[in-house]
Amino acid sequence: MRAPSTTALLVVDVQNDFCSGGALSVPHGERVVPLINAIQAQYDIIVVTQDWHPADHASFASQHPGRTIFDTVDMPYGPQVLWPDHCVMGSHGAALHEDLDVTRAQLVLRKGSHRGVDSYSALLEADRATRTGLDGWLTSRGVTEVHVCGLATDFCVAWTALDARRFGIAAAVIEEACRAIDLEGSLARAWSEMTAAGVRRLASADILAA
Repeated sequence: MRAPSTTALLVVDVQNDFCSGGALSVPHGERVVPLINAIQAQYDIIVVTQDWHPADHASFASQHPGRTIFDTVDMPYGPQVLWPDHCVMGSHGAALHEDLDVTRAQLVLRKGSHRGVDSYSALLEADRATRTGLDGWLTSRGVTEVHVCGLATDFCVAWTALDARRFGIAAAVIEEACRAIDLEGSLARAWSEMTAAGVRRLASADILAA
């Protein structure tokens, strides 16, 4: 079923470092690629996002002596999970998965390039104040709803969907076209927050139905 022209598909962070063998691999992350490629044909507006960090990004555990990966530290903008070095600008890990079809994407949005603040969401950085500019880009094209897919469900996908709601944009997550890290119950928490905010679960079968 073709999506209306007011609905955009947001393909979040389908990058080598989040797939098998990557620095921050999401279990079976690469399995979303064929489905994402298939559903793209149903959308007129497609945005692809790309995590894009400097080598000394503040979210990296390597930048916090005495801390280890998945520790949480207090940053000026709030609690921050410490990650392995990943998606470093220009690296193989930061590249989009080679099988991901980006030929129909109107925008490739890079996020997380400011050293001192993380950026899970495609719309707002983790300080919850700095905009990426995507909200204006979508609004200028008359988008009133987004369908979100990609990696990882409980972090960048969820934050993107929740921030769409903040900006008054309807949002749905295409569940089968996502994979989660599920760090200490993070997936269940993410779905609880998304449901409370009015984010819908969308089945890929409904999108692909004739």
